[in-house]
Amino acid sequence: MTSAPLRVVLADDERMVRTALRAILSAESGIEVVGEAATGAEAVSVVRALRPDVVLMDVRMPEVDGIRATEQIMGTLDDPPRIVVVTTFEHDAYVYEALRAGAAGFLLKRADADTLVGAVRLVAHSDTLLFPAAVRALAEEHAAGRAAAPWVARLTGRESDVLRLMAAGLTNAEIARRIGVGPATVKTHVASVLAKTGARDRTQAVIAAYEGGFLQGS
Repeated sequence: MTSAPLRVVLADDERMVRTALRAILSAESGIEVVGEAATGAEAVSVVRALRPDVVLMDVRMPEVDGIRATEQIMGTLDDPPRIVVVTTFEHDAYVYEALRAGAAGFLLKRADADTLVGAVRLVAHSDTLLFPAAVRALAEEHAAGRAAAPWVARLTGRESDVLRLMAAGLTNAEIARRIGVGPATVKTHVASVLAKTGARDRTQAVIAAYEGGFLQGS
């Protein structure tokens, strides 16, 4: 049985960038570009209407930027798509804010075609963070010196293990193999971590781990 193609929306205020992204992705089997947006407001509208699997979201757009668009999408849809923010600079403060809003990771505009396609497939088919090492660098840069949050003391030993592995970019299945439990057990631990950190999703939990002093220097 053939699986349905991955449905992708492109959000960027530069038409040439959208055209290039569409050409690369449309040439791949199993990927379909179903919509485009030139502003953050358009991105929110298109995503709500089309319900794609993945959104490639430029962070700097007129009217509503990619950060606010990500917040609106993640905060209003019951089953939001995986959002990958696209940026020119790896250490852009906008990227960090988009990650805090729930983006699954980021992609540099200079990335080659294979990296682009691989990123779309990765975030669509797994619960991992995209480029966790770079996410870690951004989080450490923005959260340095913060005192430990109260929720840190409420984590169990196993939940602490799970949160560290989430921050390393491991999926639930990979965490299960690493700590020797079943995937359902890991899912329960992840849900507890989200509840205790006050995070909506895995990315926000990892950001909270740095901002809450849990991962600093680890």
